[in-house]
Amino acid sequence: MHQNLRDQALALSIDLSHDETLAFEELARLLLIWNQKMNLTAITDPEEIVTKHFVDSLSLLRFIPRGAPLKLIDVGTGAGFPGLPLAIVSPNLSVTLLDSVGKRFLFIEEAVRALGLTRVTRLQSRAEDAGKDPAHREQYDAAVSRAVAPMRILSEYCLPLLRAGGFFYAMKGLHAEEELAEAGGLIERLGGCVQSIEELTLAGGYQRAVVIIRKIKETPKEYPRRPPRLKFNS
Repeated sequence: MHQNLRDQALALSIDLSHDETLAFEELARLLLIWNQKMNLTAITDPEEIVTKHFVDSLSLLRFIPRGAPLKLIDVGTGAGFPGLPLAIVSPNLSVTLLDSVGKRFLFIEEAVRALGLTRVTRLQSRAEDAGKDPAHREQYDAAVSRAVAPMRILSEYCLPLLRAGGFFYAMKGLHAEEELAEAGGLIERLGGCVQSIEELTLAGGYQRAVVIIRKIKETPKEYPRRPPRLKFNS
C-alpha cells in the first residue's frame, strides 16, 4: 500500500512525505476496523481504498493550493472524504466536515485524534440548515463534495456556504455536463459561475470529473431551500 499510494500521488504531481504516507496507512487501518461496526464504505480492498478514497480526494490539490491557509467545508463528508486526506497533506487548511449522520463522527473523531489533525472540525447538520446559519453562511473559501446528489441540489447546498470569490469543487462522474444542464440557471441565481469541468483518470481506469464553480456574488436569502431529505454516501 505504501509504495502504491506514493506512486499514484506522484502521478498527480503530489510528493507525499514519509509521515504523510504513514498517516494514510493509519487512516486505512481505522477505516477497515470501523467499517466492521458501521457501514462507512463499500470499498474494503486496501488498494482500492488508496485509489478511490485517498488519491481521488488528493486530486483536488490540482485546484486547491496545498499550502494556502484556507477555510474549507466538505459537504456530505460521509466517512471523511475528501476532507480528511486534504487535511493530512495541507496543515494550513482549516477543514470542516459536515454530515447529517452523527454515528459517522464516532469514526471521524477517532481518526482526527489518531492523526493529530488539529484544524479539523466536525459539524453534524443538514446542509440546508448550515447554509442558513450565520456561523457558516458565506464563511468559507472553498466547498467540496463527493456526495451522491445532482448538481442542482449540491449547488444549492454548497454555494450559500461560500464567501464571494470562493470556489465550489463538485466531484462527479463523467456525466457532469448533463447534470449542469439540468441545473439550468440555478447556479447563477445562487451567485455562482461555472469555471470549468476538469476530467482525470486514476489508476485502474477510474474516471472522475470535477466541476469548478466560482462564487461571484452573495446568495439570495431564500436559498438554500429545504429539499427532500437525501442520504449521502461515500
